[in-house]
Amino acid sequence: MTSETESESEPRVSRRGIWGWMLFDWAAQPFHTLLITFVFARYFATEVAPDPETGQIWWGWMLAIVGVFIAILSPILGAVADATGPRKPWMFLFSIFAICGASLLWFAVPGGGGMTFWVLVFFGVALVGIEFAAVFNNAVMPDLVPREELGKLSGNGWALGYLGGVASLIIVLLLMVESSFGSGVTLAGIVPILGLDNVDYGGERATGPLTGLWYFVFVLPFFIFTPDAPRSIAIKGAVKKGVSDLITTIRNLPQNTSLFAYLGSSMFYRDALNGLYGFGGIYAGGVLKWEATQLGLFGILAALTGAIGAWMGGRLDDRFGPKKVVVASVLVLIAVCSIIISTDRSMVMFIPVADVTGGFAPSDITFYICGAFIGAAGGSLQAASRTLMADQADEDNMTEAFGLYALSGKASSFIAPAMIALATDWSGNQRIGITPLVLLFLVGLLLLPWVKQKSGSTSSQP
Repeated sequence: MTSETESESEPRVSRRGIWGWMLFDWAAQPFHTLLITFVFARYFATEVAPDPETGQIWWGWMLAIVGVFIAILSPILGAVADATGPRKPWMFLFSIFAICGASLLWFAVPGGGGMTFWVLVFFGVALVGIEFAAVFNNAVMPDLVPREELGKLSGNGWALGYLGGVASLIIVLLLMVESSFGSGVTLAGIVPILGLDNVDYGGERATGPLTGLWYFVFVLPFFIFTPDAPRSIAIKGAVKKGVSDLITTIRNLPQNTSLFAYLGSSMFYRDALNGLYGFGGIYAGGVLKWEATQLGLFGILAALTGAIGAWMGGRLDDRFGPKKVVVASVLVLIAVCSIIISTDRSMVMFIPVADVTGGFAPSDITFYICGAFIGAAGGSLQAASRTLMADQADEDNMTEAFGLYALSGKASSFIAPAMIALATDWSGNQRIGITPLVLLFLVGLLLLPWVKQKSGSTSSQP
């Protein structure tokens, strides 16, 4: 007869079920890599909108509106899902949003062509889909393995996601998008595949359908192999019960010091991390004068180190606990931000250096090194954060808890962009403008002492 200790250390689901869950990160990451960070958003602002400034304003408002929508509905839908039980039906619904919305971005023709508003709508629908699908996918995680293996599982998932982003970006750069290094050819020196060279900005527009197809193919194992929670009550009464439970949870948040502190802490440090991701390309273009291809290579480097960081962070999580991994990752990111703030083409860490024309300047090398550390620390931070959030939640309300996690992230998503804009406007200096990120990381760090983690690592804290 198997002892209780032995049974708790055994996987709760099959290996195929675990791989199905992890493949969600691989399926979803190209949405962030291709559409938000490196290819489509930049294309929309520079070629679809009337001018880059207007494009940035429209894109910013779209993200803000969608962010508010996600923030309000995430905990409500999470509470309803917890009341009914299964998460897969919700993931299926929002996966349709993600696939259809992303695929329709093909119609983002240069100059808008009367489709500019609808392109923003399509992107907003896809973003709602991918974000809500992630909420329900995260809530499945604690049911898959024992607590002592959650760190490794979360880290493996994030690592796989980063590799998916790298793979999709390499495909786009080598096969689909015309490179700035040569007229009419990709970074691999070939004509874009599928006749995309015969379509205005065909490679950039095709990132939408590619992202939708990629997600469709690689999310299937989750629906086929990963088990779902059993149904508990009928959907008819679930809304009332779910909303009632959510109101009770929010009302009791101040009494749950650990959860309350963690939602606040993660709100600030995740906002800072997203600001670092979102403004890294703008900074590189404005301060270091980088072209799109240089930024793409930077993205590949950051994603590769992000995969390594997430993988290692998951194992350090299991050994030392997620809280220590979060603290260490935030400290690394504070150091990296400080180096970036003190670097431009004329200096590195405030030390004057010579600029280089037609090659890699010391500032370029420094920024690539910083990008590698941003990827590694960001990957481990995201992986450990997911585990630490699971520690704060009651097993019967896991989806609701991750809905609150999404709410805390979206509710403050305007803080970093607003502070960067104000600091840049006040100083008139793009380099000084990113200093608020250090402050946000510090606030998140200062709230962590009140956060507890469950046992399951070799060095657990009360």
